[in-house]
Amino acid sequence: MSQPTEEESERRRALKIARWMIDQGSFARLLGLEVVEAAPGYCLAALTVRADMLNPLKTTHGGITFTLADFAFGVACNSHGMATFGLSTTISYPAISREGDRLTAEAREESRGRRTGLYRVEVRRDDGTLVGLFMGTSYSTGEPVDKWMEKQEGAMVSTTPSGVVSAEPNPANR
Repeated sequence: MSQPTEEESERRRALKIARWMIDQGSFARLLGLEVVEAAPGYCLAALTVRADMLNPLKTTHGGITFTLADFAFGVACNSHGMATFGLSTTISYPAISREGDRLTAEAREESRGRRTGLYRVEVRRDDGTLVGLFMGTSYSTGEPVDKWMEKQEGAMVSTTPSGVVSAEPNPANR
């Protein structure tokens, strides 16, 4: 049996961190966020818009779109294995989404230095329409994420055969 390549090891670490972020993120579980793919400096996350995620105009609340983008940003920032936090974020909403729409947030690292990074996240409906454009600046503490990755009970995280990490909302919170 051969040893994994450095690239495979980095992807595994990124996926492990993504799982941990869902596991420890009760808000991620509440919203039913999924990590479709994770790699160093990259995350593809998704959710399906539910009725309780709508604003009074029956379109997706901007906070839901922002949260999906922010989550993908967080996974991409931390995927290198160093504890990283957001310093500044902005989002624009060029189109709407509605109940039943499947939203994906694709976070890409644009630039990364020793302590700070710049990330772009595009949130799209399943028809490809851009519904959110998020830019985030991150700050790395220099501490390994492993120091933060303490297992807590009550996780409802699962991985599908295709590698999708999902967090089922706690039925008690619905």
